Amino acid sequence: MFKKVVLGLIALMVMAVAFTMSAMAADKLIKIDGSSTVYPITEAVAEEFQKAKKGAIKVTVGISGTGGGFKKFCRGETDMANASRPILKKEMDVCKEQGIEYIELPVAYDGLAVMVNPKNTWVKSMTVAELKTIWEPAAGGKITKWNHVKAEWPDAPLKLYGAGADSGTFDYFTEAIVGKAKSSRGDFTASEDDNILVQGIAGDKNALGFFGLAYYEENKNKLKLVPVINPKTGKEVLPTEQTVMDGTYQPLSRPLFVYVSKKAAEKPEVKEFVEYFLKNAAKLVKDAKYIPLPAKAYKLAEERFAKKKIGTMFEGHAEVGVKIEDLLKREEKGF
Repeated sequence: MFKKVVLGLIALMVMAVAFTMSAMAADKLIKIDGSSTVYPITEAVAEEFQKAKKGAIKVTVGISGTGGGFKKFCRGETDMANASRPILKKEMDVCKEQGIEYIELPVAYDGLAVMVNPKNTWVKSMTVAELKTIWEPAAGGKITKWNHVKAEWPDAPLKLYGAGADSGTFDYFTEAIVGKAKSSRGDFTASEDDNILVQGIAGDKNALGFFGLAYYEENKNKLKLVPVINPKTGKEVLPTEQTVMDGTYQPLSRPLFVYVSKKAAEKPEVKEFVEYFLKNAAKLVKDAKYIPLPAKAYKLAEERFAKKKIGTMFEGHAEVGVKIEDLLKREEKGF
């Protein structure tokens, strides 16, 4: 009888320890949300990090778009935000109201790809002016056929696909092409899910759309890339790793970011994850088909995170035309 009681007590103790360990593991949860463009990078880092920690820390990565991600982040619902543009003034104000301080970390570079269906034989390249004609608010309900843009293009319906209004890609594209963030016609198929846009363009001969270069690279057999004429040089330029890095693919090249809550950065698991992210970013960014920053940029980002330097090196808008060397200069100066 005594032996049974002892064994029962041991079993209860084992269960209690297991429960405590499980509860501790559950407490070690890192919540990230935001940009669908940055998602593949952060998800790749999260997978490798969780493998290295053998399940001791869980990382969740959501896709609500850059704007949606900042809404959650500034309410204190997440530890980190993925962003395909810098934080905007209105988001900075909300974060300030809620007492959320943040550390801004550039993690990669990307080009926005303009694409048509592979059966499209008439578009050889496009100017920024032609893209503006298609996407500006005044085009809604008026620029509905290809020959409305250029007389020699066919009298065929113009079917448009683009990032949703909560997407940083939408903000950046409209800023770069139309001249004002979120200024766009509304009569197009919009989604924060780039896979839906891929399917739309791939399934319609008359389609035109835009999203991040990495998603094009994953689906290049279904899509046709359109060269954009650089407004300064007048040359046709395709988005590639080289043209994005050297700054010739303009105005549709941009840095990508993660924002870390200063309060969350005090938690050991978040600190460890961000340090792991920055140390392994170059390889994992490339694996995810994005463009890594120079090693120096990651080193500067590591130093900024170690010092818990809060704020942004931008001025609260989706700044266009920032080259990698510009980014480095700002970081070196401590913005």
